[in-house]
Amino acid sequence: MERDLKQLVAQMTLEEKAGLCSGLDFWHLKGVERLGIPSIMVTDGPHGLRKQDTSADHLGLTNSVPATCFPSAVGLASSWNRELIRQVGVALGEECQAENVAVLLGPGANIKRSPLNGRNFEYFSEDPYLASEMAANHISGVQSQGVGTSLKHFAVNNQEHRRMSVDAVVDERTLREIYLAAFEGAVKQAQPWTIMSSYNRVNGTYVSENERLLTDILRNEWGFEGFVVSDWGAVNEQVDSLAAGMDLEMPSSNGIGEHKIVAAVREGRLSEAELDQAVLRILGIIQRAADNRRPDATYDKAAHHQLARQTAQESMVLLKNEGGLLPLSKTANVAVIGGFATKSRYQGSGSSHIVPTRLDQAYEEMAKLSSGQLVYAQGYPMEHDQIDEALLAEAVEAARNAETAVLFVGLPDRYESEGFDRQHLQLPDNHLKLIEEIAKVQPRTVVVLSNGAPIEMPWLGKVQAVLEGYLGGQAFGSAVADLLYGDANPSGKLAETFPLALAHNPSHLNFPGEGDRVEYREGIFVGYRYYEAKQLPVLFPFGFGLSYTRFEYTGLRISQPRIQDTEMVEIEVKVKNIGDRAGKEIVQLYVADVHSQVIRPQKELKEFAKVELQPGEEKTVVFKLGKRAFAYYNTLLGDWHVESGEFLIRVGGASDRIACEESIYVESTVELPQSYTRNSTLGDLLGNPKTASLVQPLMTTFQQEGAFSAESEDESHKGMMEAIFKYMPLRSLIAFSGGRVTEADIEAVLESLNTL
Repeated sequence: MERDLKQLVAQMTLEEKAGLCSGLDFWHLKGVERLGIPSIMVTDGPHGLRKQDTSADHLGLTNSVPATCFPSAVGLASSWNRELIRQVGVALGEECQAENVAVLLGPGANIKRSPLNGRNFEYFSEDPYLASEMAANHISGVQSQGVGTSLKHFAVNNQEHRRMSVDAVVDERTLREIYLAAFEGAVKQAQPWTIMSSYNRVNGTYVSENERLLTDILRNEWGFEGFVVSDWGAVNEQVDSLAAGMDLEMPSSNGIGEHKIVAAVREGRLSEAELDQAVLRILGIIQRAADNRRPDATYDKAAHHQLARQTAQESMVLLKNEGGLLPLSKTANVAVIGGFATKSRYQGSGSSHIVPTRLDQAYEEMAKLSSGQLVYAQGYPMEHDQIDEALLAEAVEAARNAETAVLFVGLPDRYESEGFDRQHLQLPDNHLKLIEEIAKVQPRTVVVLSNGAPIEMPWLGKVQAVLEGYLGGQAFGSAVADLLYGDANPSGKLAETFPLALAHNPSHLNFPGEGDRVEYREGIFVGYRYYEAKQLPVLFPFGFGLSYTRFEYTGLRISQPRIQDTEMVEIEVKVKNIGDRAGKEIVQLYVADVHSQVIRPQKELKEFAKVELQPGEEKTVVFKLGKRAFAYYNTLLGDWHVESGEFLIRVGGASDRIACEESIYVESTVELPQSYTRNSTLGDLLGNPKTASLVQPLMTTFQQEGAFSAESEDESHKGMMEAIFKYMPLRSLIAFSGGRVTEADIEAVLESLNTL
C-alpha cells in the first residue's frame, strides 16, 4: 500500500499536494477527484458523535444529528474500567460508521492541573497513568470499528484562559512525567490514527510549530504513525507547521495556507520531500478510512442507551453514606428536590455537546422503581443564581413531610464550559441555600451532584449521603435511580482529588498565569502527589469511592524480592467481598521509592484493576510491573532511569486507604554518566566506592595538616567538621592544606576520576 501511495503522490501537482494539507471546509478533508482520492469527514467527540452540516459551526450553536450521549471523560475515568471504556469506544465507532464519519475527534488526555479548568469534564484525570489507560482503551474501541480517533489536545493544554496564545512554561522532567506521559501511553498502546495539536505554546513555541514535540518525541521516540491535525484555528504559520511535523490544517483556510506552501516550496524555504511526507500520512488515513467504510452500517439505539446506563452507573462515585442511608427502600416516601431532577445536566458545554437519542430524567426514573410516595419540588430557579423564596419554601415543606429528601444540585452550564475557566469551586448560591435549609428540617438528606469538576462542600457535615453523578450522559437519570434504590451498587472512584479549598491546589498561585505566560512551578507535584507531599488534608482523596458492600485485602505477594530494571515482576493480592451485596472493587497499586537522590512523590499509581465479587467471594488479582513503574525521567540521560534501591509496593482501595505493602529491591542496569570537576564535593566523591579510593590519599595528605581534622572528643565540633567536609569542593583542599595538596595533585586525581 505504501508503494501505491507514493506512486499516487508522484502523480499529484504541487498545488494538489499543498491543498491536501488544508481542510475542504469545517468538517471535511480535501480529496482529489481525478486521482480517485475521496474526501472524508471528521467530527467532534469524544463521549458521543456530534455530526453537523458542513455549514454549521463547531461550538454547538446549531443542532447536530442525534447520537448516544455517554458520560463525559470525567465520569468515564471514574469507572476505572478499561473494558467498559473500550465498549463505549466500540459503540462510538459503530455510530460513526452509520453516519459516514471517518475520524472521531477525541479522546482528550490532558492532565487536570487545576480544578478551575473549564474543560476538565472532557479530560480523564490528574494522574497520567490512569489517563493513558482510559485513552488507550477508548481509542482501541473506536478504531476496532474501522474509524479513526484524534487524541487531543497535544500538549500541555490545561486551561481555557487565553488558550490560543498562552505559553505554558514547564521543565523537562515535569513535561515527561506528567503532561506527555498520558499521551505517550495511549500512542504506544493504541496508535490513534491522528493526533490533534493544541492551540497553546509550550516553552515559547506554538505546538503546531513545535518540531521537538511533533517530530522528535511523538514520531521518532514514540513511533506515532498517523498524521497530526491542528485544533480548529490553531495554526500560526502553515509553512512552519508543516516543517515541524503538523500535517493538516483545520478548518479550511480558504486557500491561504496552501498558497503559502506552494510559494515556500518554489522559493526553496520548504522542501517538496517534507510536503510529500505530510501528504503520504494524510493519504494513508484516507485510504484506511475508505478500506474500512461500511456503507450499510447501522446501530442499535436501545442497546447503546443501555450501555450508556451501565457506564453511568459505574462512573458515579458514592462519597458519603452515613448510617447506611443508601440504598433507599423502594417503599419510602421521598421528596425529590432540585431542577436537575427533571432537567438534568448530563453533559458539558462546548464542542463536545451531543444531541442525545433519548434522555432519562431522574425523577421519572425514580418513580418507575418506587412504590412509595414521591413528591417533587424545584427548589431553585434554573436560569440564574438568585434565591427564589417561594420555590425554597415549597422544597422545605416537601422535605419536612417526607421520610428522606434527595437533592439534585450541581453546576449549571454557565459555570463550566469550553472557552472559559471557573473562578471558584462553589455551587450557585441558590443551590447552597437549598441544601442548608433542607438539612435543617430533614436529617435523612441525600445530595446528588451534577458537575464536571471538584466543588467545595461546606455543607458536607449536615447531610447523610452524597452521590457524585458527574456529567452522566443521556442515561444519567436511570443510572441515578438504579444506584439510589440499590438495583446497582456504586463502584466508581475519583480520578481526581477534591481539595478542601481552592487555595490548597498546587497550581493556585500560578493559574492561569500572567498575560500570555503561565509557569508550571509546582513541577511534578500535581494532584495527590502534592497533597500527600505537603500532608494537606483533602475533602476526598484520589481513588476514593464507597460501596454498599465491603472488601478485604490479604496475601500481597511479590514474585521476586530483587530484580534488575530490565526484568518484569509479578504482584498478586487477594481481594474478598466481606459484605452481603455483590459489588465491584477497584484495586489500586502504587509504587514508592524509599530512598531517592532526586525529588519524587511519596507514591505514584502504576497499576489498577476493577474486580467484580459476589458476597463472600475472593479473587486473586495479578499485576505485572516493568522498568517504567520504578523510573523517573532523568534529564541528563534524556531517558527514563531507575535508581538502584528499595521500592514499596502499596495496594489498596484508594490513595489514602493502603491495605497492604511489601518491598522489592530494583537494581539499575544503567550507570549515570559522571563528570568530575574541581567543584565536585568531597561528600559525593567519598560516598561513592568507585571514587573514594582515588580521593582518599588526598584526604590523608590534607588531614596531616590537622587544622581541619574531624577527629575530636567534642561531638558538636566533630559533627560540624563532618558537615563542612561533606559539602567542601575538591579545590578547597589546596587552600586549606597549607601547601600539602597542590594544583597538580588535584589535576591528577581528576584525570583518574574522569577515566573510570
